[in-house]
Amino acid sequence: MHPNPAFRAEPRERNIAFARDRAFGTLSVNGEDGPLISHVPFLLSGDGTVLETHLVRSTPLSRALPAQAVMAVTGPDAYISPDWYEMEDQVPTWNYVAVHLRGRLEARPAGQLRALLERQSAEFEEQLLPKCPWTLDKVPDDLVERLMRAIVPVRMQVESIEGTWKLAQNKPEAARLAAARHLETSGRDPEARLLAALMKGIGES
Repeated sequence: MHPNPAFRAEPRERNIAFARDRAFGTLSVNGEDGPLISHVPFLLSGDGTVLETHLVRSTPLSRALPAQAVMAVTGPDAYISPDWYEMEDQVPTWNYVAVHLRGRLEARPAGQLRALLERQSAEFEEQLLPKCPWTLDKVPDDLVERLMRAIVPVRMQVESIEGTWKLAQNKPEAARLAAARHLETSGRDPEARLLAALMKGIGES
């Protein structure tokens, strides 16, 4: 997390909402030979205290459990040109949003796996409405059983949540808004435009 307190003032509730909405992150634990990393979708409880996901059973990370872990959830990011601030003596930087969830990660009983998969697919299928939701019942039982033998349900009891919202809060308002306008019209991808909107919205959340 960035050490500047200007970038870490967002309330816990906003960090939780961001992580829940993103629902995908980089999960890491310390292994015997160094960090172990998996990129996974997840579910986060409304109060941010419980994170649930599943891992491929054969990965080194799965075999390292139980362990202390961190889930890094990243949002929009973009390079910010010094010229965009429309003020002198500036340097290049990179703005971004990131939330880290830390806690104890443990494997759960295999009997909990199907319910977890059903809840995960229901959560993500709901975002595609009015599409008719896909359900696990559409897959033959023998195939489901074979696939489930290859994965393991895991749960993190979240002990801390930290967020960095680096959106030029350390610049004068006019400079921040100018940079946001330039970023918005720079022809970059949609996430850069989302970052510009966040920069414009400082103080409104």
